[in-house]
Amino acid sequence: MTTVSSASPALTGNDPANRLYGPLPDVSGEAGYEEDHPARVGFFTDTSVCIGCKACEVACKEWNTLPMDDADGNRDVMGLTAQSYDNTGMLGANSWRHVAFVEQSRAVDLPMPGVGLPGAGGAGAAAPAAGCGSSGGGCGSGSGDPHAVSAGGNADGVGMAQSSVLNAEALSEFDPQTGQSGDREIRWLMSSDVCKHCTHAGCLDVCPTGALFRTEFGTVVVQGDICNGCGYCVPACPYGVIDQRKDDGRVFKCTMCYDRLTDGLQPACATACPTQSIQFGDLDELQARADARLATLKEQGVETARLYGRDEEDGVGGAGAFFLLLDEPEVYGLPPDPIVTTRDLPSMWKHAVGGAAMVVGFALSAVLGSRKGLRR
Repeated sequence: MTTVSSASPALTGNDPANRLYGPLPDVSGEAGYEEDHPARVGFFTDTSVCIGCKACEVACKEWNTLPMDDADGNRDVMGLTAQSYDNTGMLGANSWRHVAFVEQSRAVDLPMPGVGLPGAGGAGAAAPAAGCGSSGGGCGSGSGDPHAVSAGGNADGVGMAQSSVLNAEALSEFDPQTGQSGDREIRWLMSSDVCKHCTHAGCLDVCPTGALFRTEFGTVVVQGDICNGCGYCVPACPYGVIDQRKDDGRVFKCTMCYDRLTDGLQPACATACPTQSIQFGDLDELQARADARLATLKEQGVETARLYGRDEEDGVGGAGAFFLLLDEPEVYGLPPDPIVTTRDLPSMWKHAVGGAAMVVGFALSAVLGSRKGLRR
């Protein structure tokens, strides 16, 4: 189970060293750590290869001993919503990973390697990628290295599995205006959502107790033994990630398995992912992988592909957990333009001080004017 000592060397979000917006090349350094702290780590989630298996959800629940998320009373004895495959519904205090199933009634081919419609030719009828069958080498080149890329895969060799590459022809042929794409019917978009571990974390900035802190790895962690259940952090999160438990009001979210990181291990979810949809590592390296992966998909004609949370100039200064999406962020339930709630504090204080100065000026003018009148 993830436990964090309250004697953390990190500074709280109230410290002036934590700037409120814009890019931060060294978030851990800004939080007060020495120069020899570890490199910032994060998640890169490539939704184009997510198969919706929920292995990440199970691994997260098991490692962190999270209870079944049925406190709302709307689930059966197995904790299912009985509404869709997406049985967890959303991220919450008891669900730190959430696999979204988005069924689009838009016509595309089956986005699966080596699977095409009967009688169809081209990319959809290609043979299964090497390494995904009995060779046991994972979905890669068949060499046994899960990071290996077979011919026609990512030319930059950034660890993307060739077997999971989408049928780019099918995606590019789909016309969103008419909803027509030959004889194809629907497509599923799947994505494993998680806390973004923002560069500027609104939850951390508003926490009055120091329960939320920045780790030496650049991640944001909640200390449950310090949280007083005030709930200030809940509306401060632009993604709606952090959540309170109904029994005692304390908040919980993904810790990126801080206890595993300190022991040199990867987070449980990334370890369990069978398709490398969830990739963990140094954030700089992941960003380079994501840029190369996006370029590959664009070359294959997947024009709707985009990176989400990658831009360091966005409203949160870039995310520590970012995504490659195949559609608009809203389709996946993600805000299109998240902004940390503290970003506007400097301008708010500027206007407040200016207004106060004007009030003081008018008051002084009135006092001086009345004194002149008395002297006469």
